[in-house]
Amino acid sequence: MFILQVLSSFTLIAVGVQAAADSPKVQLGRTSLIGRDVTLLKQDFFGGIPFAEPPIGNLRLRPPVLKTTLDTETLDASNFGFACLQSGIPLTELSEDCLTINVFRPSGVMSNDSLPVMFWTYGGGFAGGTSAIYNASAIVAQSIVRGTPVIYVNFNYRLGPLGFPQGQEAANNKALNLALHDQIAALTWVQENIGAFGGDKTKVTVFGESAGAIMTAIQLLNPSFSQFARAAIFESGSAATALTFHAQHRQIDWNNFVAGVPGCAGLSETNNTFGCLQSVNTTAILDGLIIAQNEAPEEFPWSPAIDGEGGFMPELPSLLFAKGTFAKIPFISGTNLDEGTLFIPPAIDYTAEVIMNDIIANFSPPAVPFVSIGQLENAVTHLLDLYPDIPALGSPFNTGNDTFGLSSGYKRISALFGDISFQSQRRLWIQTASNAGVKTFSYLFTQPQPTNPASLGVSHGSEIAFVYGAPPNATASAIALSTAMIDYWVSFATSLDPNDGKGSSRPTWEQYTPKNQVLIQLNGDNTTIIPDDYRKEGIDFMNSMPLTFHHRRSL
Repeated sequence: MFILQVLSSFTLIAVGVQAAADSPKVQLGRTSLIGRDVTLLKQDFFGGIPFAEPPIGNLRLRPPVLKTTLDTETLDASNFGFACLQSGIPLTELSEDCLTINVFRPSGVMSNDSLPVMFWTYGGGFAGGTSAIYNASAIVAQSIVRGTPVIYVNFNYRLGPLGFPQGQEAANNKALNLALHDQIAALTWVQENIGAFGGDKTKVTVFGESAGAIMTAIQLLNPSFSQFARAAIFESGSAATALTFHAQHRQIDWNNFVAGVPGCAGLSETNNTFGCLQSVNTTAILDGLIIAQNEAPEEFPWSPAIDGEGGFMPELPSLLFAKGTFAKIPFISGTNLDEGTLFIPPAIDYTAEVIMNDIIANFSPPAVPFVSIGQLENAVTHLLDLYPDIPALGSPFNTGNDTFGLSSGYKRISALFGDISFQSQRRLWIQTASNAGVKTFSYLFTQPQPTNPASLGVSHGSEIAFVYGAPPNATASAIALSTAMIDYWVSFATSLDPNDGKGSSRPTWEQYTPKNQVLIQLNGDNTTIIPDDYRKEGIDFMNSMPLTFHHRRSL
């Protein structure tokens, strides 16, 4: 997983960490949590705290059972918990008993200090990721330096077929979007318990990247979500970024999963698989998960699904946007300059025909059957006219006619993919919200990434290291940008405005309004306000047809 590679250096390092008699303690009911004293940074860390019962046996493939209190007198909370089942991580680091939550806080915080809370949801294509690779020490440290201390929380959620079951049986059993239920359970735990750590449950800002931003944005489709959070930050993701579809349309992915589970393979073509899947061991489940991932007809087979009335997504997000059906809380929403490059295989010769077929195969159907193939073909033909095969206009942007030894169409399809999947979504979402009177801010991250291959540019996920205070190329300008970004994020979390005047000296980030549609360009050499009008004609066309272009099959 790309995000795991990017953040592998973020793990909590034991340098300066003491686990001794003077370790920090927090009392949750009858249980004393024993955390870690991060001495050098004057912080406390509490990790691996269960927020739900282990989702195994009869609790597998069911919504989480909330666990706000524990059964023991003490709990060793000095380390992160296990990652949830996924491919690409050693089995020794995985467990189905993975629904745990972690807290970073300044040292010496008392239970009545009522500090604002920043709640992170990681990305990873809904099939990968873990809270353990996100070390928030730099965020908390900078919040202390600037005089606005915060508490940071992250958590694990179920992944792949365990977090996003597909198929008719899952729909019949109301077992869709289980990872979204995990997210709500973790937020409920925060409401119940963050006060014991010195946090204020009424001052929670939810933030996340990619799949984590998408999940968080889907939560906002429920107007009552404001009971869990007062603000949000979306990094490269909105509620309509991923394909929105009925789970029955991915029956093949579920069948592949069941067929790969030893002891259950014979049931793969039936709608009677849950009982068997709840009876096998974790190793068998992991076998099926890996096989299904390898045999999937698309890159991201496990995604949120339309779950009907009373669910997280009762209908297509674009229709809910139009109705104003979303929580009206302040938010920041932004993207990176070259969002599409990471998802485009470089070795293909991207002719106009290949690009057209790819878009038709991956967008709109089957979620929107009332968009005919003829309408889709006409729309794509016009879209290709708006994105001509001119390398200087393609992504990675601002690289002239350089094609990096690849097909000239690579830059064309990268621009199209990035704009359809991320840039147009962000613009539609923030315009809709600001028109509804929501306080919003937007950004475009353009910091060059010298550690990336040149063909990727400022790719998807590049901003994360800067938000977490660990820019990969630690030049003076990169470090200054990282500090400024943390200040913007923390300022917003503590004051609902990124411009509280505290911390580093940085440009004023103007609010996004119907009459002032602007972004802040985040760049170490040129952080400045710019109009939100890049590729306006193409993105306007996409946003004029949201049912055609905003519901992917493969992201």
